[in-house]
Amino acid sequence: MIVTTKKLFEAAYGKYAIGAYNINNLEQTMGLFRGCLDSQAPFIIQISKGARAYTHKTMLEGLIRAADQVFPQAIFAVHLDHGDEETCYDCIASGFYSSVMIDASHEPFDENIAIVKRVVDAAHAKNIVVEAELGQLGGVEEHVKVDEANAKLTDPTQAKECVERTGVDSLACAIGTSHGAFKFSGSQGLHFEVLEDIQKRLPGFPLVMHGSSSVPQDEVERINAAGGNLKGAKGVDEEQFKGAALLGVTKVNIDTDGRLVWTRVHREHFRDHPENFDLRPVGKIFMAEYAKFIAHKNEKLGSAGQLEIVRKMM
Repeated sequence: MIVTTKKLFEAAYGKYAIGAYNINNLEQTMGLFRGCLDSQAPFIIQISKGARAYTHKTMLEGLIRAADQVFPQAIFAVHLDHGDEETCYDCIASGFYSSVMIDASHEPFDENIAIVKRVVDAAHAKNIVVEAELGQLGGVEEHVKVDEANAKLTDPTQAKECVERTGVDSLACAIGTSHGAFKFSGSQGLHFEVLEDIQKRLPGFPLVMHGSSSVPQDEVERINAAGGNLKGAKGVDEEQFKGAALLGVTKVNIDTDGRLVWTRVHREHFRDHPENFDLRPVGKIFMAEYAKFIAHKNEKLGSAGQLEIVRKMM
């Protein structure tokens, strides 16, 4: 059942966070639904601008529609991740998405506000939820690229002003995470003091953490042992997820970790089975491994076991 992120946030606020997972193909879609049902968790499917262009947006939307029929017990939202204004309008007009993110965080504050307000007005007219972003995460994810020197944390004062001026439904905050597999060096971590300040100014308002993959070191080591070259990759400590949820984070974006699972499964399979030229055996392995990965993340986010409670709220 497709619902809005707003409904999921109402259920989760202050207790746990909803996992928001990017998908690009059939195998990820199947693994995601299986993992969320195995862990009995509501979830958010994220489709990026790059994913929509990978084959064709209609193909990816068709996979999700089919999965909704195959797994009728699932409760999830369909969300555009890191959309520009044009892509947001296209998704709003499609009637398929329950939520869109407008990322104008690279613009000056007032221009960011103006763009967000236009998208909010268009989306709310069709009962679609909107996420905006303030501050800038470093790193690279598809078309989003910010040098670390230009990354900046969210200003809590501006966060309150943004919500009041735009009517946006949730806000992605830069609190020290970054996109990609190379998030932290040394003992760096999340800036919980920024989250605390924002929550005080916006009590009850849903916040979002982007760039939140944990980059498990065992995955990195296995990839490198099978011919990869991911030296120095380090991510967000999973044990910090629940602490962030208590401070108003209701949505946590996870993309890179899923790509690491895909890379590890395929590198190891073709290393160990050089005679294989059939995509299906390794595809089956990946779907099972991805489902386990998703279930594990939901446990760490606190969303595991919440499905029936959310169903009753719907």
